Amino acid sequence: MKSIFNQIANTPTNEALKNALGDTFKLWQLLASYTKKANPDAVESWNYTSEKYGWSFRISDKKRVIMYLLPREHYFKAAFVFGQKASDIIFDSNVSELIKIELRLAKVYAEGRGIRVAVKDKTIIKDIKKLIEIKIAN
Repeated sequence: MKSIFNQIANTPTNEALKNALGDTFKLWQLLASYTKKANPDAVESWNYTSEKYGWSFRISDKKRVIMYLLPREHYFKAAFVFGQKASDIIFDSNVSELIKIELRLAKVYAEGRGIRVAVKDKTIIKDIKKLIEIKIAN
């Protein structure tokens, strides 16, 4: 499923994002601020890939993207790419088994394994915070 913001001429605004995400907008803000607090040098930016994928929100440090936030209708996805060391740490962590399974099944590329976690309510937030911590540390 692609971003709900797919017009290159219209960079998403906070108001448009709030309207699109509804109740999950607060969770988006929580994860973005958590990432910035964990890595004060992190930079936030909107990025347009193509009409097929639309706009995505990136939180990056100087070397790489820490987390992508992908807006959908009334929810969003948190996306990560993990190298082998970070993946091994996740497999040994208390992160949910569903996330571990998705990571195990992800195709391995030179930059690592990519996963997307749907955020529809607060139940997954603890796991995503742990993924952010692992990504920053590795």
